Amino acid sequence: MTFENLNIIPPILKALAQENYTTPTPIQEKAIPPVLEGRDLLGCAQTGTGKTAAFSVPILQLLSKGQGAKGGKRPIRSLILTPTRELAIQIHDNLQAYGRYTSLRSCVIFGGVSQKPQEAALGQGVDILVATPGRLLDLMNQGFVDLRQLQIFVLDEADRMLDMGFIHDVKRIVAKTPSKKQTLLFSATMPPEIAQMVKNILIDPVKVEITPVSSTAQKIAQSLYFVDKENKQKLLIHLLQDKSIASVLVFTRTKHGADRVVRDLSKAGISGQAIHGNKSQNARQAALNNFKNGATRVLVATDIAARGIDIDELSHVINFNLPNIPETYVHRIGRTGRAGLSGTAISFCEFEEKPYLKDIEKVIGKTVPVVTDHPYPMQVTAAQPEPASAPSGQQKRAKQGPTRPSGGRSARTPGQPQPAAANRQGQSGSSRDGKPGSGGRSRAEAGPKGQARSGPSSQPARRGPLWPDSASGRSASGKPSRPGKA
Repeated sequence: MTFENLNIIPPILKALAQENYTTPTPIQEKAIPPVLEGRDLLGCAQTGTGKTAAFSVPILQLLSKGQGAKGGKRPIRSLILTPTRELAIQIHDNLQAYGRYTSLRSCVIFGGVSQKPQEAALGQGVDILVATPGRLLDLMNQGFVDLRQLQIFVLDEADRMLDMGFIHDVKRIVAKTPSKKQTLLFSATMPPEIAQMVKNILIDPVKVEITPVSSTAQKIAQSLYFVDKENKQKLLIHLLQDKSIASVLVFTRTKHGADRVVRDLSKAGISGQAIHGNKSQNARQAALNNFKNGATRVLVATDIAARGIDIDELSHVINFNLPNIPETYVHRIGRTGRAGLSGTAISFCEFEEKPYLKDIEKVIGKTVPVVTDHPYPMQVTAAQPEPASAPSGQQKRAKQGPTRPSGGRSARTPGQPQPAAANRQGQSGSSRDGKPGSGGRSRAEAGPKGQARSGPSSQPARRGPLWPDSASGRSASGKPSRPGKA
């Protein structure tokens, strides 16, 4: 099966080829045809299964065919609603990549940053709007967003919307959309509130269900090395002395971490290149080509940069940093062992990443075998206590907030509540009524640099009256879901 077999139009096929998309994933193969036919769709799939392209590609095609006469402000014809700013940005970036050879225009809006650039982008007119709930409601209430001509509505990660307390905002937004529209809903799980939502906003939907993500991990030979943060690079170089590791994809948590790994590998005489968001498309493509043809032995990547990479003969995956989202671990290691070949996944775990390991093992349903015979065994086996006072006699200020695992980016320890909505740059990022989880913007909606992303990036008719009001918009535990990328 190829994208050509799915009857995708040439401009989008050309863009997909440039993104190295050749073979549709199962959810893309099953979802794209009914969406192109105008059917409502219920997608039960985890992040990382390719669901973004599963709805983005047919939306671009439908809106391209239905493009009206030029002139005048473009109405919003498709709305994609997501729970977090990271996912919103990622979806918008993908829309721009897949739709670069169409004349469609898209925009992304999220809270926690100045809305002025977003107002300007909306004022120019957009075909596709990607948004988080809080900021979208703000701009709707101020008259900057008009959904009366909406044709296609996508609700992505509906279960996370529920967990993060956005479910009532979603209801308010749906109430402002036309009764006749095409609706696509994606959710990894189906709690009662989401099941009720499905009944109320979808009409005779096609149901697409993908095998749970945990099953992928059973096919891969996995191993775990407990190692201190400062010795991870040494351990990586030690392992790469084994020439049987022919090609290895190394995952880091941050862009700077990826560059640092490549620099240290180069000093050790090991060929490696990094791909991440700070690299140009040409640089990323060159690095990928070098890796595929064997000129580069090690490719170091962040999770977002690795999306769309399809390498059939990859012998090893190494998790330099454990991900804080357990499903991401499965998506990472699933890149090896394809096409019936054997695959090996190696993970490094420092002390502060042990909570992530526990979550990972719960998802995959097994304990990852530990390798103890290596030259850099973990020495740090407990959290380091804070000294009672500074040498000068002045009391040291206690550390605030969650522990920062290696990689530089703050990641919430499992079970820890999401911090209150606040903008680190001093701009207003609180919810509209000042209460976290009340339907306003959490910090998860905030975005970098306050920029509204706008650029080149359908289908009829349905209904969608509001469903009966359900109980709480939070999970049974009362905890918000952990933030992360898709």
